[in-house]
Amino acid sequence: MTFLSRLERFGGVGSTNDVVAGWFAEGQPEVAVAVADTQTAGRGRGGRSWVAPPGAALLLSAGFRPVDLPPAFSWRLAGVVALAMAGAAESVAGLPPGAVGLKWPNDLVADASDGSLRKLGGLLTEAASEGDRLVSAVVGIGVDVDWPASAFPAELGGSMTSLRELAGDAVDREALLHAFLARLEPAYTGLRRGGFDADSWLARQWTTGRELRVETSGRTVEGRGAGVDPERGTLLVATATGTVEVASGEVVACRIRGAVAARV
Repeated sequence: MTFLSRLERFGGVGSTNDVVAGWFAEGQPEVAVAVADTQTAGRGRGGRSWVAPPGAALLLSAGFRPVDLPPAFSWRLAGVVALAMAGAAESVAGLPPGAVGLKWPNDLVADASDGSLRKLGGLLTEAASEGDRLVSAVVGIGVDVDWPASAFPAELGGSMTSLRELAGDAVDREALLHAFLARLEPAYTGLRRGGFDADSWLARQWTTGRELRVETSGRTVEGRGAGVDPERGTLLVATATGTVEVASGEVVACRIRGAVAARV
């Protein structure tokens, strides 16, 4: 991949986000990607942990230095990563287009065979800014790949799924990685030039049209998902008193009513 300045695989690390952040501290240029078989300190939003047995998930972090991307649009980095992974997952697992959705603000989800909504993966973005300039951003993503349901943790089995379960057969992590990077390159190049595939981003938002309960540090918003603002990346919720806008930075939890709570 010519657009990568560094791609390194590890058997085990604390956190791939920390690995890439360390590279950047040493002066590594973009785009830098760290992949690990397992993490001992993997994390999600709000300090929640991300745990997967060795080899069962694709765990990686991609580091960017998009100095010409306004900090207000930094959420779009996670957007292009999520879209690239959703498309790659469908391709490698032989799933139909749209089988993998996005649950705002940071989950990849799919419908399980029993009709319930299950979490397939999650993202965590850690960015550094100087004034109105985005200096760097590291987007970590974990996707459950070749993990059979029989081995899911008992406390999470009702809320998660894997590409193996969706495909009905083993799915190769290396093939998923290559398919992801092949999609990430044009998407990120376009973002650096001011483009963002808002239509695809909006089409994959599974919160749209569903009954939601959104918890923030200061309020709880309940209503029907009315979409995601493609300029601000905020969630729109139609409530009994009008449409409420929620920023991703203030969210503690976003739950779709009737769906099992996600683990990250």
